[in-house]
Amino acid sequence: MKFLNILLLTGMSMMNTPDFKKEKWFNHQWYPFHSNYINIEGKQMHYVDEGQGETVLFIHGTPSWSFLYREQIKALSQSYRCIAPDHIGFGLSDKFKEINGSPQWHSQNLERLVDSLQLDNITLVVHDFGGPIGLSFALRNPQKIKRIVLFNTWLWETASNPEAQKVNKLLNSGMGKFLYLNMNLSPKVLLKQGFYNKKALSKDMHKHYTKVFPNKDSRYSLLRIGQSMVGSSDWYQQQWEQMEQLADKPMLILWGTKDRFLGPEYLNRWKQQFPKAHVNEFDCGHFVQEEQPEQVTKAMESFSTITP
Repeated sequence: MKFLNILLLTGMSMMNTPDFKKEKWFNHQWYPFHSNYINIEGKQMHYVDEGQGETVLFIHGTPSWSFLYREQIKALSQSYRCIAPDHIGFGLSDKFKEINGSPQWHSQNLERLVDSLQLDNITLVVHDFGGPIGLSFALRNPQKIKRIVLFNTWLWETASNPEAQKVNKLLNSGMGKFLYLNMNLSPKVLLKQGFYNKKALSKDMHKHYTKVFPNKDSRYSLLRIGQSMVGSSDWYQQQWEQMEQLADKPMLILWGTKDRFLGPEYLNRWKQQFPKAHVNEFDCGHFVQEEQPEQVTKAMESFSTITP
């Protein structure tokens, strides 16, 4: 078994995804990390594992990948062990057409990674769909979680939300599927709309979000998780009703107040659920890590000194 784990955790070549690090558009100075892979049911999950010390586990949403957290990883890996997976179907992980792609499935894959690396005393960092993915893992394994850092996200039912219903209707239509699969709508258009300061997303940086989904088959992960916005509504609510299990964990909320997708009512709900949370509000959009990287890093460094 030990030998098998060693094989699974070594840097194996990806089966279904090109080596994007060899592409001209890929900036190694921006993302200078060594690539690691774990095999999950025949598919390769890519992850970053930098530094030593207590674990900081970064969980991304859509259409992002571990690239989103690069500045925090560079800084915090000087004192901590920073681990940032790319969900299967995203970033430098394998992509394929027949993907499950639900947050429940991604959360189970995350748990496999954590178990394989034998991680404990985790500072869990979540954003966007990474909230349901990472927090549901935390609810199954509260003994492994030391602190929580929460960016713009949610974890409650969405079926009654009119805006979510509009998105769900589009993504289950022929037009929506065409836009997502053929036109790469999510990273090309929706990601840009998530920025309040448009200058924070340069053309070269944007390529690191669009070109990791190079063809139609590679974009089913985007479609499936988008369809889970409402499709997994009951499951979100089931997780939300268990959140008291994490009430004793120190929580830092880093929130972009100009988020056009997740408005102030989302932040208020988190504040109500976790009144003792440390809250930093930023005058930026959905991708706080891109618009306010230095401020985010400083806030995380200060929070990391809090002892539960």
